[in-house]
Amino acid sequence: MSSDSIKNVVFDIGNVVVRWAPLEIIRLTFGEIDSLEEQEKLIFQSETWRSLNKGQITESDAKFQYQKTIGLTELECERLFYYVKQTQILIYGSVELIKRCKSAGYKVLALTDNVHEIVSHLKASYTFWDLFDGAIVSAEVGLLKPQTEIYHSLLSQYDLQASETVFIDDMPYNVKGAEAVGISAIQFVSAAQCEQALKSLGVRL
Repeated sequence: MSSDSIKNVVFDIGNVVVRWAPLEIIRLTFGEIDSLEEQEKLIFQSETWRSLNKGQITESDAKFQYQKTIGLTELECERLFYYVKQTQILIYGSVELIKRCKSAGYKVLALTDNVHEIVSHLKASYTFWDLFDGAIVSAEVGLLKPQTEIYHSLLSQYDLQASETVFIDDMPYNVKGAEAVGISAIQFVSAAQCEQALKSLGVRL
């Protein structure tokens, strides 16, 4: 791949730009319970969370559904969504990496499975969202990674060529999803590792 081939750098958000730690959220919400993993699955791998991520229901709807389906109390739901937002702290070096990509002349975008209310919180809490030249959010398009359609949505909405685009995500199956449509992809471990991987693709930083 020539050094001029990449023109667009696309960032996932959770565990790339900000931390996403479901087990920690469960621990903070419920304390040191024996069934942390089980509760994490009941909440974050549920149809309710999937519907929230796809923009089919609101946070208020999700709270009601969790009370109805798995017996959470109203207070537990309030705590849960408080910690869902408040644990999303910036990952060291990632915002600086976004800024360097932008300063070097690359188009910088976001592609994220995310919830309307979480995105609003991130925009209110941090300044990084303003750095993006565009963003595809699952709740806005009703699609989730690694569905082929969400990557095509990114390419078509922002008039990008797959061969000129690199996508950064922490999950291997989302990386594979991007590669399946011809987008170069990097599995994120840290900002330093990601920068080296971008440079190996010819991105000049």
